[in-house]
Amino acid sequence: MIRIRQIRIPVFAKQDLEEKIADALNISKEDIVDFEINHQSIDARKKPNLYYVYEIDVNVKNEDQILKKVESKDIFAIEKKEYNPVFNGQEIIKHRPVIVGAGPSGLFCAYMLAKYGLKPIVIEQGMPMEDRIKSVNEFFLNGKLDERTNIQFGEGGAGTFSDGKLNTNSKDSSGLQKEVLKIFVKCGAPKEIMYINKPHIGTDILQSVIVNLRNEIISYGGEFRFNSKLNDVKINNNLVTSISINDINMDVSVLVLAIGHSARSTFRLLNEKNINMVSKPFAIGLRVQHLQKDIDLNQYGVSSEKLPRADYKLTFNNGERGVYSFCMCPGGYVVNASSEPNKLVINGMSNHMRDSENANSAIVVTVTPNDYGLGLFDGIKFQENLEQKAYQLCDGKIPTQLYGDFKNNITSHSFGKIKPVVKGSYAYANIREILPSFISDNFILGMDYFGKKIKGFNDKDVLVMGVESRTSSPIRIIRDEDYTSNVSNLYPIGEGAGYAGGIMTSAIDGIKAAEKILNKYKL
Repeated sequence: MIRIRQIRIPVFAKQDLEEKIADALNISKEDIVDFEINHQSIDARKKPNLYYVYEIDVNVKNEDQILKKVESKDIFAIEKKEYNPVFNGQEIIKHRPVIVGAGPSGLFCAYMLAKYGLKPIVIEQGMPMEDRIKSVNEFFLNGKLDERTNIQFGEGGAGTFSDGKLNTNSKDSSGLQKEVLKIFVKCGAPKEIMYINKPHIGTDILQSVIVNLRNEIISYGGEFRFNSKLNDVKINNNLVTSISINDINMDVSVLVLAIGHSARSTFRLLNEKNINMVSKPFAIGLRVQHLQKDIDLNQYGVSSEKLPRADYKLTFNNGERGVYSFCMCPGGYVVNASSEPNKLVINGMSNHMRDSENANSAIVVTVTPNDYGLGLFDGIKFQENLEQKAYQLCDGKIPTQLYGDFKNNITSHSFGKIKPVVKGSYAYANIREILPSFISDNFILGMDYFGKKIKGFNDKDVLVMGVESRTSSPIRIIRDEDYTSNVSNLYPIGEGAGYAGGIMTSAIDGIKAAEKILNKYKL
């Protein structure tokens, strides 16, 4: 195939990619056998003159002759590589692998294990998707929390009720990113995620995609057990020999822990079992809402329904501590993402169309053991303390404040031009009563710096909501290069184990763990 980079077409012009390909190669359209978009992004550097920028892979007649005539660093031959692993596990596995957690790392690990014959059993403390949606919507309406099934727990994991963002900063030399995207598309995700810059699925579509992924795993011989909580782990001679699920014992040969970053009770259980863990830095902050049309206008120089909703990625460092945007949701909602009684935490989500009035993002401040303590669980205690304060401040409703009032350290009593777009109840508050001063002060420094990058970002009417405390796991479960912990058949994976951040990296981590298992075991 021939890869052509830097094909540029004005956003508001009539597009004919095939004609652009023919022009780039100096051939006729009839010489093109077929082509596919490998990557698409928007160049807004000279806004409002916007361009789609494409990277195209094309099959042509007489490829060698055409390449000889072309002189361009942006046109060259490639060989498409498909992910097609071969596994050579030799050790007979006595019991089917057990995966605890049905988030992206657990699901993609299960998919690979099932596809290649190991027939895993997936244990999930929460409900299947169909029931999880009902439980979460009931919580939004009346505040009735199910501790096992909520925004954090249940089939699909915490990312299900987010934006479904699939971007990652790492290069795809292994082909695993493309493989994950292909699996998502196979299960019903839009085909455009294969090539657009910063692909996303959206909460509404992702929910059905997860159900289809479950059914794929089952079709390969996998099994799911919902409403099934891990209560205990039995270890003998450096091997997990059995686990207790809902207080019923189950023998295991391989245990994969895909437990998510909010599995606090499981972290404590693992510590009791002498599983090696360390605390790690994370970030704490607040979620801000702006009018999406203002973000569009700033990023594109124009607001148009023909354009995707604009996003942003912002960073600031005062020399001692970082402040940055996290989980930015164009055209989205702020959601009450609580998972424990009398504690409140929020997150952001968007549907596929990203068509709500507001953009929202967490603006978070890095925190380290120097801030909260050197003990293994001090980071979790720090989170819990802030979440408890957030709950108490507004009796379980999301504390909400105008940025101008946040700076002035006073409670808000009315909204300006921006109205909350929220899943769950909210109330006016002075959010500074929740946070230690070093977080509030750095939040203000960051917001005001970002106001220099995006006009109106630090406007007094910008909505601030809190608290955002589950940006990443405060604990890492130590594992070796073979993905096992200090217990040789225990595989900690994904965001909860401290090795991923988001849907994409978690899914890839799950596949890599499955590769390790398949290269060791067979049925």
